[in-house]
Amino acid sequence: MAGSVATTKPAGSAFQQNKQIEKFLLSQATEMTQNILTTTVFPVSSPTINVLPQNVGIIKRFVVEIVATLTNNGGATATLTDTGLANLLSNVTLYDLQNNLRINTTGLHLHMLSCVKRRRPFAATADRNTASGNNRSQMLNVPPASWGVFQAPATIATTASGTLRAVFEIPLAYSDDDLRGAVFANVVNTQMNLQITFNQNVFSGTGTGDTTYCVYSGSTGVFTSAVVNIYQVFLDQLPVNKQTGAYILPQLSLNTVYEVKQTHFTAIGQGNDYPFAFTNFRDFYSAFIVFNNNGLSTGRTFGTDVNYWSLTTANFTNIFKFDPLYSAMLTREIMDDDLPAGAYYFSFRKKPIWTTQYGNQQINLNAATVNASGYADAMWEDMAIQNTLSGGSSLAG
Repeated sequence: MAGSVATTKPAGSAFQQNKQIEKFLLSQATEMTQNILTTTVFPVSSPTINVLPQNVGIIKRFVVEIVATLTNNGGATATLTDTGLANLLSNVTLYDLQNNLRINTTGLHLHMLSCVKRRRPFAATADRNTASGNNRSQMLNVPPASWGVFQAPATIATTASGTLRAVFEIPLAYSDDDLRGAVFANVVNTQMNLQITFNQNVFSGTGTGDTTYCVYSGSTGVFTSAVVNIYQVFLDQLPVNKQTGAYILPQLSLNTVYEVKQTHFTAIGQGNDYPFAFTNFRDFYSAFIVFNNNGLSTGRTFGTDVNYWSLTTANFTNIFKFDPLYSAMLTREIMDDDLPAGAYYFSFRKKPIWTTQYGNQQINLNAATVNASGYADAMWEDMAIQNTLSGGSSLAG
C-alpha cells in the first residue's frame, strides 16, 4: 500500500520545522472574525448565493448563520425529521485560489463532521434530549438550551410558517491548532469562490418519500426566505522576518488541501460486499456513509439492514470487520451521541488511510436488506499535497 508519493505529514526535519513555525505563528498572529456577507435569500426563486471571501490573512474557516422561514402549504402537519436543521443547505462548494475544488458536500455532512471533530454534538449543551427506544439525542435538531443557537419547531401546522435557526462551519484548516489546509489569502491576482445552495426540498411531501435530506416530513411546503450571515475566521498581523521582510509561514501546512466531499452510490447488491474505494494521492481522516436500503422514509434503519462493515486492503486483508451496532458503539465513544438512522462513521484520525493508487483500500458494505432503489452516500474527509493533486489528472471531482 505504500508508495513514493509524499504524504501530508512528511517525515523528518521538514515536518518538524513546519510545526515549529506553525506554533510560533499561532502564538503571534491575531485571530479575526469578520462578517463578509449579510443578505436575505428567497430560495424558491434564487436558491444559490456566491460568496467572494476577503483576500486577507490566513483563512481557517467560514461560519454560516441562517435564520430561515419555512411554510407548510400542504394539507397535513409537518414533523421535524431526524436530520432536521442540517438539511437547510443542500450543497456547499468552495474553490480555492488555485481553483482546486476543496469542498463539495451537503449540510448534513458538514454538521456531522463538526460533531465528530469536537467529540460532541456541535454547539450543543451538555443537557441533551434522549429519545425513547434507541437512546439517541436529537443532536441534529434542537438541544434543550436557553440560548437559541439552534431553533426549529417540532411541527409546523398546515398553512402555517415556522422560524428556524442553524449554524454551519465550513472548514479550510483542519483545526485551530493544526493549520494544514488553511489558505494564505494575501494575494491580489486571484479569488476564492464559496457557493451555498439552499435546499429546495425541505419538505418530504406526503406518503413514504425519502426524508434523509429533508427538514420536515409528512406534508409539502417551501423554503420561503432566509437571512444569512457569513463570517470569515482568519489569522491577521502575521509575524514577519525582520531581515527579509517576508511573512513567517508554515509552507507545508499551506501547501496542503483539506477536502470535504460527498459521492452518491447506487446498484447495491444484497448479501455481497459493496465497495467504497478511497481515491488516490490522499490521506483520509474519516468517512461517513448514509445507507438507505429502498430510497424511501423506511429505508434508513438502526442497523437491521446491514450484515457487516469491513475495511479491506488490495490483498483482501480485513483491517476491521464488524456489525452495525459495533460501529454505533465506536461512534458513541467518539462523540458521546448517536448519528441518525442509517448513518455510519468511520474514523481514521489516529492513522490516516494513505492512498497512492485508486482502489488499494476500500470500505465494504454487506447489506442484509436492499432493493433496486437503495443507495448510499459516502462523505469523505481527506488531505493532499497541492502539487501532487495538480499532477493527478485522473482524479475524480
